[in-house]
Amino acid sequence: MNTKGLYRPSIPPLSKLPLDFSVHVDSHHAPSCLDGDYFPVFLAPTPANKAYLPAFINQPLEIKVRSMAQYTTIHDLLVVGPAGILKEKVSSDTYVLKWTPSQNQLYDYLPICFISEARDQLDQVYHSELRCVTVSGEHHEAKVTCNETTMSVEVEKTFLIRRNEDILHFNEFTDSSCNLSTLSNTSHLVAVMSLDSCGTLVEEDDDNIIFTNVITSADKREIISRHHDVEVAFSCSFPKRANLTLGFRHKNPYAFNEKGFGAFTINFEFFESQRFTKQVDASSYPVEVYMKQMIFMQIETTTSIPNTELFVESCRATPYDNPNSRISYTIIENGCMKDRTAVIYPSSKTQFRFGMEAFEFIGAHEEVYITCSILLCDIGFPGTRCSQGCIRSDTWNNRRKRDAPAETSSHSISQGPLRLIKTSDTKGSGLNLNLSLNQILVVGCFLVIGAIIYRARRTRTKYQLVPISEPQ
Repeated sequence: MNTKGLYRPSIPPLSKLPLDFSVHVDSHHAPSCLDGDYFPVFLAPTPANKAYLPAFINQPLEIKVRSMAQYTTIHDLLVVGPAGILKEKVSSDTYVLKWTPSQNQLYDYLPICFISEARDQLDQVYHSELRCVTVSGEHHEAKVTCNETTMSVEVEKTFLIRRNEDILHFNEFTDSSCNLSTLSNTSHLVAVMSLDSCGTLVEEDDDNIIFTNVITSADKREIISRHHDVEVAFSCSFPKRANLTLGFRHKNPYAFNEKGFGAFTINFEFFESQRFTKQVDASSYPVEVYMKQMIFMQIETTTSIPNTELFVESCRATPYDNPNSRISYTIIENGCMKDRTAVIYPSSKTQFRFGMEAFEFIGAHEEVYITCSILLCDIGFPGTRCSQGCIRSDTWNNRRKRDAPAETSSHSISQGPLRLIKTSDTKGSGLNLNLSLNQILVVGCFLVIGAIIYRARRTRTKYQLVPISEPQ
C-alpha cells in the first residue's frame, strides 16, 4: 500500500512518549459473541471504568476485581499499571490488585488497566473489555488528636483547600458550632468537636469502636454527590470490651392480594451485572459499592393470572429505611427516568430491569435505600397506568382514574442498604474503651493520620505503565 502523502503533520501526536502496538489474531471462532457467555464480564465490586481511586502515600491501596463467564473459566487477569503493583488471586473469579504509592508519586495521576482472561475446555482464550481506573497519590497528612470527649483535626491549607475554603464543611453543616472558620488560621484548617457532634459517625469492627467524620467540598445545596474536589476523612479508633452487631435483613418477597388479580408476589433484587444472571447474595447485605459504580436492579412479579404486566411508577432513594424520609432523591417519577445516569434494560412484561451510578447522600449518611411504587395491569386494556407509560408533570393531572378490574393499587417495595466503599477512610488506634448500651467512655489521647483527596485535575500529571509481576 502506498501511504506517501497521507501523513498530515498538523495532527497532534497521540503521545509524547514512543508507543508500541501489537495485534494478535485468534484462529478460533467464539460460539457466542454475547458478553458473559464466553467473553468475561466484570462484576461488583469491580470499580467502574474511568473510576477515580485515591491512594495514600506509604499505605497500600487494594482494588478488588471480579469477573465471570457462563461457559468458560476465569484463567488470569492481565494488568498494566504503576511500578510495584501486584495482583493476588483470592478465589476462582476474584483478584486483588495491591499498590503502595511512594512519596515521589505525590500529586501523580496514574492509570491502572486490566483485562479478564477466560479459557474453555479446548484452552481457547477469551478476553473481557479493557477497563481502566485512575489512582492518585494526591494527599496530605491531617493531624488528629482524640481524647475522652473530643477529637480535633488540623490540616494544612493547600491550593485546593484554599480554592474551596468557603464551601468546606463536616458531615453536619447546619450546626453553627461546626464552623470550620472559627479556629482556623492563615496556614491551617483547625477544628475541635465532641465525639457525638458535627455528623460524626460511629462504626465498629470486631475489636474497635471508630468515630469518623469528613471535611468535604460537596455542594451543601444538593442532596447527593458523585464527585467533589476535596475530601478529608479522619477518625479516632478505640478498642472495645463488648461487641454489638448490627444486622441487615434482606426484604423479599413482598406478598399482596387484590380482587381480580388474586395473590401475587414482588421481588426486588440487586444484581451483579447488566446480564442479570446472578443476584447479590442476601447474606452479603449491606451491599458495598464504589462511587459511580453501576448498580443493577430488577423488580419482578410472580402471579398466576395470565396476560399481566408490571409497571414501576416511581423510585426514590433515602438515607434511612424509611420511604417517607424528609431527605430523598428521585430516580423515577410518574414512570419517567429522572436520574441522568439511569439506564433501562430489556426485560419481560413481568420484570423491570434498570441501573444507575452509585452516589452518596451529602451529610452524615452512610447508607442508601431504594423504594419503588409498583402496580400490575391486565395487558390489552387501553387507559391503564401501564399503557400510559411515562407521564410528564405537565400532563399528570389529565390522567384517568384507576380502572379497578384492569389494574391494581400502587404498592411500595424497598431494598437495601447500599453502602459506599470509602477508600479515604482512615482508622487510628486508641487505648481502653468501656462500652455499654447507654454510655461510651473513651480514655486516652492519640494521634492518627487522615488524608485529603483532591479530585481535580492538575497540569503536573505523569503516567507510567509497566507490566506487573504476580507474587509467587
